[in-house]
Amino acid sequence: MANKTAKTKQKSLAADIVSSIEAKLADAGEATKKMKKSIEKSADKLAKKLAKLIDKNEKKKKEPTKNAEKKAKKDLAKAKKNAEKAAKNAKRAANKIADTAADAVVAAAPKPARTYRKQAPAPKPATTSRRASTKPASTPASTELSADNE
Repeated sequence: MANKTAKTKQKSLAADIVSSIEAKLADAGEATKKMKKSIEKSADKLAKKLAKLIDKNEKKKKEPTKNAEKKAKKDLAKAKKNAEKAAKNAKRAANKIADTAADAVVAAAPKPARTYRKQAPAPKPATTSRRASTKPASTPASTELSADNE
């Protein structure tokens, strides 16, 4: 049944389009049979597209109830979650207040002074060279200078 109403809407829309285009053509000049047929064909295609768009809009108008239900459900879940968080935060704040009161009582009692001792430095490992030197040690330059001076 809905299909019949859609088709009648489509046909009436196409007829309106054809009549308005032909009226404009009449002002410009004569329209041939080919032109009229082309106009009717194009009007039918356009009417189909417009009918689809109109149907989509009508369906969207009918479905807001589903979207509203989903949104209400989401908001309810969010509110519940926020309430749980608030309770948790209140509990944490109460525990924090109790802890600070207990700390104040403990802080009032004197604590024995700690003595710190210095830690001995760790012994350094012996350094080993990778290559053993096979050359004899060269004589220092200072001995050569003293020989020149004499």
